[in-house]
Amino acid sequence: MKIIDMHVHMVGNAVSGNGCWVRATGFKAPLYSLMLRKLGLRYSHLQSPDFDDLFRDRLLGFIRGSKIDAVCLLAQEAVYRGDGSLWSDAGNAFVPNEYVLQLARDHEEFIPAVSIHPARPDAMEELDRCLEDGAAMMKCLPNCQNINCSDSRFRPFWNRMAEAGLPLLAHTGGEHTLQVVNADYANPEILRLPLECGVNVIAAHAATGSGLMDPNYVPKLIEMMAEHSNLYADSSALNVLTRSHGLRPCLENELLASRLVHGSDYPVPTSPFPAWLRGLIDSDQWNAIRKIDNPIQADYQTKQAMGFPPEHFTRVNALLRVATKAS
Repeated sequence: MKIIDMHVHMVGNAVSGNGCWVRATGFKAPLYSLMLRKLGLRYSHLQSPDFDDLFRDRLLGFIRGSKIDAVCLLAQEAVYRGDGSLWSDAGNAFVPNEYVLQLARDHEEFIPAVSIHPARPDAMEELDRCLEDGAAMMKCLPNCQNINCSDSRFRPFWNRMAEAGLPLLAHTGGEHTLQVVNADYANPEILRLPLECGVNVIAAHAATGSGLMDPNYVPKLIEMMAEHSNLYADSSALNVLTRSHGLRPCLENELLASRLVHGSDYPVPTSPFPAWLRGLIDSDQWNAIRKIDNPIQADYQTKQAMGFPPEHFTRVNALLRVATKAS
């Protein structure tokens, strides 16, 4: 069974013509600069015509130099208003579905995860197109993309996903890397409708807060897991200091641990330091892991050192839609 990192972002600029764009300006610029430096790239690369190829090749190199067999490569939908109109001046990044689907066709290390705002006028058509082209998962960021997942208008969309066996990876908890347009949508409560429709839902970041003032939704997530057998969570970005408060519940709560799947949140910088600070790894383990210059491997190895079991790294295989599955 494959070891899969199921939470990996693609990033691209508007120069190469593949439809990607990124807005890394203002107070977000230092964070994006740090992320790029951790990858061995410079902030100036963002404006380069070959940035997308550099990012792709760096990611492939990290995967091939790690114990990870494949990653779920995430598309990034634009922001839409409730009436289905494009909110063109909102959002920090866009990665088209077709670009991710093509990358997955070209490289066996990539598993395509599309992103579709269900308020789009053509949402159902785009969903069917992506299913036909091999989508294995769908990703959304409700608080950043303005998606109330429990809006009754979206029931046919979730029903179609459930029918096709397409799981939903939905951001939960606070967010500070991307622009937030509705903070209330960070609450996992809004995932009840897709859950009731039968969609396998994965709560990204296990509903942890991303800042000191963010609510901690981990207890709510565990409560909802007891109600819905199709609710899961991922461990992405838990090796970031601000989200590391979720590490112990993910290791020690039996229900949460049994529904947790591995994700890194690449290229968000992670570190073994929070695990050491919280007494989950010793100094020797911290010193060994912090010398690893491959972030995909370092995140995996940190979780291994903390005692995440082998099934944590393979569990998502049973959730992903197989491309040959009838839809």
